[in-house]
Amino acid sequence: MRRVCNFVDSLQGMKTLTFGLTFVRHGETQFNQEGRLQGQAIDSALSDVGLQQAEAAGRYLKDVKFTNVFVSDMLRARQTAEIIMKHNSSCSCVQPVCEPLLKEKSFGTAEGQLLQELREMARTAGQSFLDFTPPQGETQEQVKQRVQEFWRKMLHQIGCEHWPNRSDDDVSVSTPVAAPHGERETDDVPVHALVVGHGAYMRESLCAHLEPGERGLQSVCHTLLVCQQGRSC
Repeated sequence: MRRVCNFVDSLQGMKTLTFGLTFVRHGETQFNQEGRLQGQAIDSALSDVGLQQAEAAGRYLKDVKFTNVFVSDMLRARQTAEIIMKHNSSCSCVQPVCEPLLKEKSFGTAEGQLLQELREMARTAGQSFLDFTPPQGETQEQVKQRVQEFWRKMLHQIGCEHWPNRSDDDVSVSTPVAAPHGERETDDVPVHALVVGHGAYMRESLCAHLEPGERGLQSVCHTLLVCQQGRSC
């Protein structure tokens, strides 16, 4: 599993909630192996390698005490989440939330094509690869709006289930503070959510909540986020 990112949300005080957040990218599919874009239209299953990656992620995360699980409604993500949960005894009583807001970014007419072909399309249009939106595809701004909606929905559910003394539903994440790499700050938190999704979507989600120097997707990264009542998203 190539994309695992841990977050811990914390702040001292009566009107705060401490919780861990682990992001996992789905395992490899045949389209990934071929270097082809899947996006939303191609709902492919995990390859044999992808199944092995999901098993490895499950073993790595087997001792993390997850209280909530959110997963994209696309097959490759659902398969990954099911395998991770199978290895984790704390997930036996957890009902995963299958969330359409976690779908991969839509690449429009480029879905099914080679990644290199998308790069050529961007070059022809005179745009950078990351800024280019293929015909009928999602813009970065549209993906960011989905990311923000998911974060609001996720925090609302976690707050309702684990934050009974909050005074309102207005929960947000402020500018994060970087934590040392190589540490598992989320191991001992009482509330911990697992989110299983997709590469391009996760990139937008992490960029929205990390400092510029911390935005590279690594095998494991740890960042402290601050969650406090009474502040807007």
